[in-house]
Amino acid sequence: MDTMDYSIDGILITSYDYPDEICNKTSIMDFGAIFTPVFFSIVVILSVFGNILVLVILVKYENLKSLTNTFILNLAISDLFFTAGLPFWAYYNMHGWTLGESACKIVNFIFCLGFYSSGILLILMTAHRYVAVMNPLSDIVSTTGFYSTVASVIIWVISILVSSLAFAFTKVAESNYCVYTDSYWSLWGIYQQNILFIMTSVVFMFCYTHIMCRLLHPVQRRRNKTLKLIFILMVVFLVGWVPYNVVIFLQSFSYWSSESDAIQEECEKSIRLDYAFEISRLFAFSQCCLNPVFYVFVGVKFKSHLKKMLKSLGLNKNSNNNSFRNRHSRHTITSVTSGEDLSMAP
Repeated sequence: MDTMDYSIDGILITSYDYPDEICNKTSIMDFGAIFTPVFFSIVVILSVFGNILVLVILVKYENLKSLTNTFILNLAISDLFFTAGLPFWAYYNMHGWTLGESACKIVNFIFCLGFYSSGILLILMTAHRYVAVMNPLSDIVSTTGFYSTVASVIIWVISILVSSLAFAFTKVAESNYCVYTDSYWSLWGIYQQNILFIMTSVVFMFCYTHIMCRLLHPVQRRRNKTLKLIFILMVVFLVGWVPYNVVIFLQSFSYWSSESDAIQEECEKSIRLDYAFEISRLFAFSQCCLNPVFYVFVGVKFKSHLKKMLKSLGLNKNSNNNSFRNRHSRHTITSVTSGEDLSMAP
């Protein structure tokens, strides 16, 4: 039984090349060609709108030398890079890769750059939030200027170096597939994503669990809204990325499988994984439009800045400036002790 390589979102997957009468995967291809473009179109629109709005408000109203704001700025840029690859993968699902090898390499690079930089940023933002809550007087909390710039440079240098492998180890194969050059690099791509997910999950669970325990303290019982937000943030992250990472990990086993006589059984398993991949990918990749919501939009400061901007555009004439200033003042007083800032302030 031969194998066939195909690539989805920069990951080379190996599938058994069954005779059509034994294992027909036309339904999976039709499913991906119909639902993926529609869903990704919605995600692209929301992500572009949300992340550009974040960038505009940060530049217009916030101190970009702040480490917190630097992380948020970079996360928005990272999500836009990630989003830039989605239209190409939607097109790929419908028509195969007909854009040439150079475009294959560039799109994979941009997509990976957004993916890995976003993962690194989420780890750093979570750790920074942990320090801000557990030790609000730490120098890390108030870090500005030079150190914020250094942090940004390090994040992007690492992300670029990791993503640049796409230029060397991707190609356009027969039947218009944009793939890794061989199975070794395909496995490397899959397991690297799994490792980044595990690292992010460990940091998420450790930091946010301790933050929730701290906020449950009687002195901090006013933080019920923050607790709900943290809980929702963790659930959304896990629901989005756990199924996707489990599926691509299971798909990687096909590289290690020996030839089997149970063709029908292997075919059915392969079909189930393909469907699971198509569905789990939709949830995972929607994170680029959800990040602005959970890390910025819920913040008091962001909402107040948004009201300012809408008012300047004549779209929020009925806003109550006194109420706005009072809420902003209360937030400023409590932000040091609670660790709340633009990124997570109910």
